[in-house]
Amino acid sequence: RLEEFLKKEVNLELSTLPDFEERVIDVSEVEQLMNSINAVPAPCAPVINPQAPNAATGTSLRVCWGLFSDDTVECYQLCYKPVSNEMHSDGQAEHTLKVKETYCTITDLLPNTQYEFWVSALNASGISPPSERAVYVTAPSPPTIKNKRIQSCENAILVCWESRDINPVDSYTVEL
Repeated sequence: RLEEFLKKEVNLELSTLPDFEERVIDVSEVEQLMNSINAVPAPCAPVINPQAPNAATGTSLRVCWGLFSDDTVECYQLCYKPVSNEMHSDGQAEHTLKVKETYCTITDLLPNTQYEFWVSALNASGISPPSERAVYVTAPSPPTIKNKRIQSCENAILVCWESRDINPVDSYTVEL
């Protein structure tokens, strides 16, 4: 039987045209749904902490911040500039740092100077709005003792010094 079947000519043409050759399937809704499931939203604005005690030296400041949400954050963008009392303070140099942690120590600053800080969070979806701005102050420079003006007697000593800072210093501590 197989021999007889193979000897016959078989017509393999289809009598009707298949519909699926011309049909285009629209998967845009499915793609949009999949993208919305996999997308990580941009983070919320971080909250910058006020200056902590002992967080400053004459040339450095330690700035800390946090998030009040469980956003996915890849890094932070910390911006700062010196505070100016002049009317046109826009000309002040603005600095930007990329930081992985929720704190940063900034060095090479001027003593007894106010700096304004703000921070934003970044992830693959974008950047958050900036935090509120916080003002931090570096510690004053140590005063210079005027050796020629030191006077002493049996029960007392007079020591004079002068500040090297432009901004006024609130108080001094004298140690013996």
